[in-house]
Amino acid sequence: MGFSISLDDLLGARVRRDPYPFYARLHALGEAVALRPDEPHALVVHGWSAVNRVLRDPVFRVLGAEHLDRAGVRWRAHPAIRILQTSMLNAAPGDHLRVRQLFSQALTPRRVTALEPAIVRIADTLLDRLAAAGADGRPVDFMDAFALTLPSDVVGELLGVPEGDRHRFPARVRAFDAVLEIGRRSMREVRAANVAATELTAYFTGLLAERRARPREDLVSALAGIRDRDPDQLSADELLANLIIMYNAGFRTTANLLGNGLVLLLARPDASAALLADPSLAASYVEEILRYEPPVHFAIRYAAEDTEVAGLPVPAGRTVVVLTGAANRDPRRFPDPDVFDPSRVDNRHLAFSAGPHHCFGAALARAEGRLVLPRVLERFPAAALAAEPGERRALMLRGYDNLPVRLGAAHRPIRALPNHSD
Repeated sequence: MGFSISLDDLLGARVRRDPYPFYARLHALGEAVALRPDEPHALVVHGWSAVNRVLRDPVFRVLGAEHLDRAGVRWRAHPAIRILQTSMLNAAPGDHLRVRQLFSQALTPRRVTALEPAIVRIADTLLDRLAAAGADGRPVDFMDAFALTLPSDVVGELLGVPEGDRHRFPARVRAFDAVLEIGRRSMREVRAANVAATELTAYFTGLLAERRARPREDLVSALAGIRDRDPDQLSADELLANLIIMYNAGFRTTANLLGNGLVLLLARPDASAALLADPSLAASYVEEILRYEPPVHFAIRYAAEDTEVAGLPVPAGRTVVVLTGAANRDPRRFPDPDVFDPSRVDNRHLAFSAGPHHCFGAALARAEGRLVLPRVLERFPAAALAAEPGERRALMLRGYDNLPVRLGAAHRPIRALPNHSD
């Protein structure tokens, strides 16, 4: 109970490269561990049950504008942080529910299902480009040429971003996401995030104006219509901020899912062969990839009143680091948690969070993984890593900087895959 750690232990270069040995040591200490008294957070919460409880407990809240104001954070000076605080990621409970319900009306299961042919079409086009780029045996960067591009195109298709504009987003999204990482950011990173936020805001302002003038069957048109019919339900700033966050979230997390998943599968030929033999297993493979190598590893919450987690006190106003990535490797919840096993039963991981802030785009990410990963393996059955993957330096959005792959000979045209809804 009296044991404590330093935030530096979590943020060190060794843990950023491979956090799982550190997570295992945390699990040996229980469900949560105190940080030292001079640290900015009270606890690290890492056990599955404790993480699940904190994410669902209304006492623990996201770091909204009111909390940042009390902490003296000058967040309004930074466009990137203004977007985060205006979006449903950090909205106050009542505002979060109102905005999430509106966006959920637009992103329905039917709309996700209707996107599946587009996901397959985009994937096959990118696989053709990969085959051409790697035809002479040269390695290709899977992250740059495929994993980052595919979800950007898919979420662009969903929102209604014209195909010719989608190349603008990956670099800006990566710059913006620097403000999400735990710990200190350099001023260079903050300035780049602010520039990206300003440019993304300008782009979506223009796209909304176009869709109001000429509506289409896309999400931007639908949300613009909701805003225009009832401005009290959705402010102009909320609409813009949530469109930007939706694009960012739909792009980065799925890119990490695809990259992390490919590395896992290439290292396990038997698992890859089983998936190729029966693509209907893809949904269970995606769930185990999400548990074993989740694209997001933590969240921050603050206590609205005095409380406790796993017997450790959390005074009102103090924050806790919620390690969802560690919870997914909790041996109390998952037998042999460090074994990749797509046949797991009751694989209820926390890769998409839980409670009111459960990722409402989870169905789309799952569909992309389920449809795309078998197609990559089938198209390039001899694919192999050409070198060690690039470093994964972040914990919040944990994916490879680059992923050099030697494709080998491309396979015959891809057969149609069964359509299994989430």
